[in-house]
Order: sequence, then C-alpha cells, then structure tokens
Amino acid sequence: MAYQTIKGMYDVYGEEYRYFEKIDTLFKHFAELYGYEMIKTPILEYTGVFKKDNDTSDMVTKEMYTFTLNNKDYLTLRPEGTAGVIRSFVQNKMYGNELPVKLAYIGEMFRHERPQKGRQRQFNQLGIENIGNKDPLIDAEVIAFGYFFLKTLGIKDIKVLLNSLGDYDSRLNYKKALSDYFKDYEAELCGDCKDRLFKNPLRILDCKIDREKEFVRNAPKMSDYLSEDSLHYFDKVQMYLKALDIPFMIDDRLVRGLDYYTDTVFEVVSTNEESGAQSTIFGGGRYDNLVKEMGGPELSGIGFAIGEERLLILAKAEGIFTKEEKSLDAYVVNLLRDDPYALEVLSILRANSYSGEMDYYNRSLKAQFKSADRRKVRFTIIVGEDEKKTQSVNVKDAKTKMQDNVRLDDLIDYLDEKMGEEYE
Repeated sequence: MAYQTIKGMYDVYGEEYRYFEKIDTLFKHFAELYGYEMIKTPILEYTGVFKKDNDTSDMVTKEMYTFTLNNKDYLTLRPEGTAGVIRSFVQNKMYGNELPVKLAYIGEMFRHERPQKGRQRQFNQLGIENIGNKDPLIDAEVIAFGYFFLKTLGIKDIKVLLNSLGDYDSRLNYKKALSDYFKDYEAELCGDCKDRLFKNPLRILDCKIDREKEFVRNAPKMSDYLSEDSLHYFDKVQMYLKALDIPFMIDDRLVRGLDYYTDTVFEVVSTNEESGAQSTIFGGGRYDNLVKEMGGPELSGIGFAIGEERLLILAKAEGIFTKEEKSLDAYVVNLLRDDPYALEVLSILRANSYSGEMDYYNRSLKAQFKSADRRKVRFTIIVGEDEKKTQSVNVKDAKTKMQDNVRLDDLIDYLDEKMGEEYE
C-alpha cells in the first residue's frame, strides 16, 4: 500500500525547505537584535495549558487535537505558542530573572480546521513573548519587531491594524453593553454566536459568519468604554508607533481570536491581491492574567505569532523567493575504480567547509561532467591514476573556464585564493 500524508499535513523539502530556512534565519537574527532568547517547548502539553473554563475561541472549542492518556489525563497537540511559553516561564521560575523576560520560538502547531491556501492542520509559527513589565513602550517595540522583520524580508504591501480591549473594568462594561445590544438580534446570530452572547459577546465581532452583517458593524465600539487609564495607555502606544514611523489604522472590531488578550491588540495584514483581501500575516496582543492563571505571579506579557506558510505565499507573490537550484562548491569526477583516493579528496573539501559530491556509480567521464553541470558546481575536480600517483588533482573552474593541476596539499589554499578573487 502506498501511503499518503494526512489531510491538512504536508512534506517540506527541496527549495521550499530552503525558503523556510531563510525565514527562520532572519527571524533568529531579529530575535538577537531585539534581545530575545530562543526557546523550544514540547509539542504535546496537558490540555489545561490551552483550555480555560471561560475560553470561547474557535481554536479551543473546535480545533484542538486532544486525547486521553490512560483514560485519566487529557493531552493536546499545541495549537499556538504563547500558552506553552508561559507554562515554561512559570514552571522554570524565569520570573526570578531580570524583567522583562524576552523569549522567541519557532515551531509546529496543530489545529483541526478546514485546510486552505496558507492554512494547514500542521503549520509553522514564529513568535515572541515579552513577559514582566507592562508599558506602552514595550507594546510598540513588540509591534516594531514584527513590522520591521517583514520589511527586511522584503514584504512591502502591509499595514498595521490596532485596537485596545481595555483593562478588566473596561472589558466588563463593554461586554455588558454588547450583550444588551445583541440580545435584540439574537435570532439573527449564528449558532456559535448565540452561545457567545452569554459567555463572551466580544467574540461576535470576530465571527467569520456574522461579522459582516450590518447590525454587527453597527455594534457599540470598545473605544467608548475604555477607562481613563486604558485610553491614556492606548494613546501612548500610538505615540511610540508614530515615533518609530510605523503606519497604523485603528480597527474598532479587532478583538483577536484568543480570549486572554487585554489592552493592546494588533494585526499586520497584507494588501497584496495575491494574498486575498485583508489577509492577516501576524497578530498578537497584551495579556494581563495568563501568567497568574498558569500559577505564576501577577505579571503582564505581550507577544505575536506569524504563520510561516502564509508568509511564504506572500514572499513568493512579491517576488522575494524565486525558483533556485541548490549549487555545490565542488564535484569530484572519479576515474578510479575500487580506490579511496577520490573519497579522500572529497573528505578534505568538506573538512574545510567546501560543499561537495562525487560519483559513486562508476559512470563514464561524460556522465560525471553532466552531473557536475546539473549541480551548478564552481569547481570540477578530476582524479585518476596519474593524479593519485602524484598526489594531485585537476581543477576546472566553471567561472574562468581554466583548468589547473594542483597538489593535494595545496588544494584548499588554491580554492581559497580563487574564491577570494571574486571579492577583490
């Protein structure tokens, strides 16, 4: 039987893998620039890490891969990165370090949702979490990290959407106002939103089914219910973003998909037609209670997550990543039979950081040269009986079309000099 991948999960290899590596490398570079330490958390966690009693998000209620262990403990494949990072922060008592603690991650996530372009059931996320102090300056810097990361990658057609969900009292007053308002439209709400009406009416604003209905668009705005402290905080976030020359728009209906957010929430969306209307590249926000809910002290945090698959689609649409062949520094054409000399030459190349391959199938000279051409090698290195006797090799330079006989002891110096000539 020929097995296929599970629906919504796929293989990454070849040039696609190299594109992911380029994104990851740049992200790690930004993490270093902004003072973030990389962290790896388990793919599998206890379900309680992600699921809270009052959580009404689609991710928690519909999309998690959850199963039991010995009919006792519920385990879940992580659907997002923040909760696992906060669990690790609390478990390892990182709050004993100087605050804020700044952590960045790269990893696979799992959600049981309908697969579509840029959205799979197993997908990759890049994310950061800044945990400890609550300050609008930190909020602006977190947004700046993601915004300038995209700009440096080469993504041009983007804009920042910004909103505030306010502090505890602001959210409480706003939820009551929404609940009172939507009660008059209960019959017109979808099944999920009828349940949200009594649990968390904020989520109605973000409903995929109801959000474009006129009565939802005309719902009360969060900005009218922000406390004086929350308004002042949000004004400062905007002031710092302007100072960083980051363009943004206020989106009153932006609530994000997870229920633990407070105060600042944001999304960066693409305006490129190839990505679809208002396609979200990354989003995040501040959370005041998550650390405490995980058993830690009362500390605030803020972070974001970027879906790599969607980012890769955008990068290709904007011409950042184009089809490219993997090239090698050298290919050893082996004219010897049952002799280790060619392997010794290849080993010397690799030991000195030159990528290389050789023929293993006793093919003809012509066939081996064709392999070298297909690999787009810079140096074709030929070894035969004469070269073995004199402990030398013949090196053909694809750039200059010149061929030289070089002593094996001098090979690396010769290649270094040739490569150095390109930068003179």
